[in-house]
Amino acid sequence: MKHSANPEPHGIIAVDNYYMREALVEAAKAGRIGEVPIGAIFVWDNQIIVRAYNLKESTGDPTGHAEILALREASKLKKHWRLSGGILYTTLEPCPMCSGAMVQARIDRLVFGAYDPKGGAAGSLMNLLQDERLNHRVEITAGILETECGQILKDFFRERR
Repeated sequence: MKHSANPEPHGIIAVDNYYMREALVEAAKAGRIGEVPIGAIFVWDNQIIVRAYNLKESTGDPTGHAEILALREASKLKKHWRLSGGILYTTLEPCPMCSGAMVQARIDRLVFGAYDPKGGAAGSLMNLLQDERLNHRVEITAGILETECGQILKDFFRERR
């Protein structure tokens, strides 16, 4: 776990861009070890408290998504499952499993980069994070550094073919 200094305050878009660039650093780490390049950052009180990237292939664990790993580590650090006040940044729109975990953790906000039209559960296929039937809803900011977040995935899959 590596802590990070606050970004310069120039508005919410600049802050979101700053943290998404940090998530892209994590995504690149995943790509270098043969994992699908998805990275996540968990922010608490304007500080990065967790950095994570996909480890599904390396661990053989179907829950080894960057978002799940970030939530697990944040819960350990906070010594509680409830992560109200936290913001999760991820380079790809989360799947239903990850979105469900965010609702369960009661995070305040999700910020993601690229949309996932085949598996996204934050607006593409469904919007689990804001489903009124659930007891918690997560604020969503979508499309932050969308081009860069999508490109790292396109490059990874192009190289694998």
